[in-house]
Amino acid sequence: MTLRTRILVLGAGFGGLYAALFLDKTFVSDPYVEVTLVSRENYALFTPMLHEVAAGELEMSDIVNPIRKMLRHAVFIESEVHSIDLLNRRVIISHGVLARRQELVFDHLVLALGSETNFFNLPGLAERAITMKSGTDPFLLRNRVIALLESASLEESESVRRAMLTFVVAGGGFAGVETVGALNDFVREAVKSYPKLNPDWIRLLLVHPGTVVLPELGENLGLYAQEKLRERRVEIQTGTRVLGFSGNRVELSSGEAVKTATLIWTAGVTPASVLSNLPCKKEKGRLVVDKNLEVPDFPGVWAVGDCAWILNRKTGKPHPPTAQHAIRQATQVGKNIVAAIRGAQKKPFLFSTLGQLATIGRRTGVANILGINFSGFIAWFLWRSIYLLKLPRFEKKLRVALGWTLDLFFPPDIVQYVTVRDIESLHEHLAHLRKNALQPEPEEILTIKPLTAIPGPDHSPV
Repeated sequence: MTLRTRILVLGAGFGGLYAALFLDKTFVSDPYVEVTLVSRENYALFTPMLHEVAAGELEMSDIVNPIRKMLRHAVFIESEVHSIDLLNRRVIISHGVLARRQELVFDHLVLALGSETNFFNLPGLAERAITMKSGTDPFLLRNRVIALLESASLEESESVRRAMLTFVVAGGGFAGVETVGALNDFVREAVKSYPKLNPDWIRLLLVHPGTVVLPELGENLGLYAQEKLRERRVEIQTGTRVLGFSGNRVELSSGEAVKTATLIWTAGVTPASVLSNLPCKKEKGRLVVDKNLEVPDFPGVWAVGDCAWILNRKTGKPHPPTAQHAIRQATQVGKNIVAAIRGAQKKPFLFSTLGQLATIGRRTGVANILGINFSGFIAWFLWRSIYLLKLPRFEKKLRVALGWTLDLFFPPDIVQYVTVRDIESLHEHLAHLRKNALQPEPEEILTIKPLTAIPGPDHSPV
């Protein structure tokens, strides 16, 4: 009796998804190889376009792909990874509303669990800051912004109103710059629908600890991005860090306490916490792998993307955990697993960054492609063209292209997709703003009432 070879892929980000797709295609007709993909969500999220969803330029359904539709033969399991036992070659997962645990045994394991937001133990951030990493984050941000516009239009206290219309973005990397650019466009367009609000009351602040934003693109493009953002009335504080967020004030290392109900945190990530217990050599939380992307001393265990620490053989520096590197690593791992199963020679991972791009607001971007700098409209056009091609499945490409076309002629809808979490979170922040942070005069204090009531089974508000 011939035993089946079990390949287990953990995580469905760029690295895990493309590894699973390659292996699925390669072994689609091989009954002796079983490919299993495990992910906490049953969809693949195209994270480079999250900021466009937050700004209303795209819908979330445009940038998510159902994993089951993408796989032809491989098994998919929607589950959390609870623990990994490399010595006994098994993984414990927990799934379902009852968090039932299940054991999966593997012959080959691909670790592609991505990263988690790192708040650096700063007070209040984990509980109150909005991130831009998961599929729910754009909805949370857009709901918060619209709800604050609605509340500010009825607010009598100018100090409270200005705090409601202040938005702080922490982190001047790609996510932070793209988020603040898109958010600035959205808020300044949306405020036109609120005749009681003065656009001059709106404040968007980008806080970055470095000397220039987008350091990955070089000083010239970073300075260009800063100039364009400032032209569009975005404040930028470089050399400054966020020290904490109370829900009503963002404390900065400059000594300023910014009165606001909204902090968007894009200033740090860390590899998946489940990796910390693995008996492997690590650098900055990532697993050190050999030139073939295999974990030393654990044959058949591979790592890609945010989970892998591999040095560029040309520069001697670690490969950055970007999408383009994760995709290439995934393909190389797939090829090396095929080689290991078939007794062929494994090949090293060789790849250099082709370029990096960022949008900095409507029809403006910055890019470095093969060492050549681009800025302005052409960089923005390159960003859209390249990422449209990278988006999986023709259906999604068509939806995004259509959404972008409509965006040329129509402003984004000012519509909330309200959840109980949004209401509770917003009420907490508004209460802080009214009673603690701004300390208005007694006659200014108003009762904070729910913006939206969600009916319960007996039609009473929940």
